[in-house]
Amino acid sequence: MLLLEDESGPISPLHDIPLWADKARRLVNMVVEVPRWTNAKMEISLGEPLNPIKQDVKKGALRFVSNVFPHRGYIWNYGALPQTWENPHHVDPGTQARGDNDPIDVIEIGERVAARGDVYPVKILGTLALIDEGETDWKLLAVDARDPNADKLNDVADVEALFPGLLRATVEWFRLYKVPDGKPVNVFAFDGEAKNADFAYKVIDEVSHIHIALPTCYCTVHLKRNVALSNWDEELN
Repeated sequence: MLLLEDESGPISPLHDIPLWADKARRLVNMVVEVPRWTNAKMEISLGEPLNPIKQDVKKGALRFVSNVFPHRGYIWNYGALPQTWENPHHVDPGTQARGDNDPIDVIEIGERVAARGDVYPVKILGTLALIDEGETDWKLLAVDARDPNADKLNDVADVEALFPGLLRATVEWFRLYKVPDGKPVNVFAFDGEAKNADFAYKVIDEVSHIHIALPTCYCTVHLKRNVALSNWDEELN
């Protein structure tokens, strides 16, 4: 289990970190749950005080994702956006499925292998709409704003141009990653098409507004302050 802290003490990665790192530049903050090439299924725990990042448990056993040939573990840095929530009582008009009761997920494709609990600004490039066991599970495509290729990546088409095959591998990974556990192949809305950055930012806007309606049990004992992240300005400029 990992508790995040700032200079004042423990913080909630769900409530105390601002969604926007720089709204004028359309940069959002990402909280890393799973570093690239690792297998432990870690996630922000909604139901616990301060929402620690902890390993998911299924039927009393810690969860690990199986390797999807030819990859090892998660094939990108994986995490979530703070102050977002996919409402399980809301049917998304595009996917015709309810939310998965989690913060919105982020796939970060930059060259650096992040560490669990890292928080850094990312540029959103697009999104996939996974339907996981009947629930809408958006997968935002993003790149670390400080990545050497960040200036070349602004939309989904740029991902395919700069990293040919990555989008196809991503769709295939999500389709198959539960099959070794006896689950069926996952499906995607929009026939697996990655929607563009403008579409993705509209999804972010929707799930950030829904976050305000989170049930109180998910909000207890969090510290009502925002983390100062101004030191990133020097790295981004």
